[in-house]
Parts: sequence; structure tokens; C-alpha cells
Amino acid sequence: MTKLLGVIGDPIAHSLSPLIHNGWFRDLGFDANYEAMQVADGTFGAALTALETRNILGVNVTLPHKQAALKAARTVSQRAAAIGAANTLTLAENGNWHADNTDAPGFTSAIGELDPNTDKAVIFGAGGSARAVVFALVQVGIDTVILNRTSAKAKTLADDLGTEQTRVGAIDQHKEYLESATIVINTTSAGHNGFVFELPRGEQRRFFDLSYGSVAAPQLRHASEMGWRAQDGLGMLVGQAAYSFESWFGEWPDTKSALRRCEMAVRAAL
Repeated sequence: MTKLLGVIGDPIAHSLSPLIHNGWFRDLGFDANYEAMQVADGTFGAALTALETRNILGVNVTLPHKQAALKAARTVSQRAAAIGAANTLTLAENGNWHADNTDAPGFTSAIGELDPNTDKAVIFGAGGSARAVVFALVQVGIDTVILNRTSAKAKTLADDLGTEQTRVGAIDQHKEYLESATIVINTTSAGHNGFVFELPRGEQRRFFDLSYGSVAAPQLRHASEMGWRAQDGLGMLVGQAAYSFESWFGEWPDTKSALRRCEMAVRAAL
């Protein structure tokens, strides 16, 4: 019987996750189907209960449900517990949900090698995605500065997942923090509203935006024009999907082919 998987979010129609996973199913000959599932905020638990009546194997979870996913699980990985959010749920044979967070290793795989002796990161935002990024950076010893519209939220994130060296600040004063940064990571949803953070000269430093496609295009274009090496979030999207896929099927998929498919889809939509 065909196994069902999917991604739960609101909104969700824009998601490239079905393209990624269904491509892997075709490549590997798996009898499975991956769907985008629109679920309104506050109805996550009811949606999970409904899915349990189908031949569900697991789901990915995106905004605004990552904290609800963590609470809905009977068992939780150490990584998801530390981050305080889950983006991957697996239905165990005993009928209980297990929660994990593959955003952190997905980010690490996309960002590539970092040097704790020389690299310093500035993070825009303090939401669920920022928590996964801070967790990943701290694991490899990268000094971080967290900037957010609400400084108290940035401080909470630093207290939860940072180190004694982690600093916080107001995002509207971001230029003051970028002089010593070797990499800037935008985890905010500002691009959805057409907002672009003005950047100083990059001098070939790195700017990583977790968004992609038309949402990220203006910010990435500005970063490139200012001399930053700009990178969108497609690599992280594919990376976190691959870690989820491995947890469900015990096999590592072809991430290069998935990234090519996503890049083609994004170019076609621009």
C-alpha cells in the first residue's frame, strides 16, 4: 500500500518539498506519495489525528506549527528538545509520534565548512528557524550575534542556546554589528513583505538567506550588488529534507538532483 508523507503548514502552496520528495520516490522506486497539507494555526493536533487514519509514515512541519509539532510528539530527539521546535514527525509502529529537527543539520550541510577561529556570524531574527541556526553554529563553536526587532526575544534565544560569547541587539541597528562579521544569516520573513535590509560593502563576505525564489530575490540582489557572496535557502531546504528522508527510509537520497529540480522550479517561477 502506498505510504503517505507530506508537509504541514499555513501557507503551504508555495512549498517545494513535494517536488523534492516525490522526485526521490520516483528515482528510488518507492511506493510513496508526498503532499502539501494546508492546516490552519490552532488545528495541528486535529490534523495529526485525521492523518493517523490514513497510511501515514511521517510529515515535515513548517510555519506556524513547529512548536505544536514538538508538543504533539510522545518522544523527542535531543536536538529538537534543545531547539524547542520540530520540523519532522515520524509515526512509530506503536502509534506514537516521534519528533526531530532536521533544520539544524540541513543548515550545516548548506552553509559548508566554517572556521571557529576566524568566522563570526550575525543572525537576523530570533524565531524558530533562527533557533535551529544558532544551535548549529554553537555546535561548531562559531561566535554569534542575534539581532531581532524585539531584543528580549533575541536574549531569550541567546540564553537558551547561545554561549557566554553570544551577543544580542536591535535589528534596526544591524549595520553597527556587521563590521566584524564574516557571514550574515537572514532568518526573518521580511522578504515576504518586500523589505530589504540595507547592507554595507561585503568585500566577498557571505550573506545567507533562508528564503528562496521571488521572496529572497530582492535581498539577495542587493547583497550581491554590495559585494557579498549571496546564497539562498534552497540548499538548506534540500538538506533538511534529506535528513528527514533518511530518518523515514534509512537511505540517503540524491541531494544534487533534488537541488537541480528546485533551482529549475524557482527559475521558472521568477
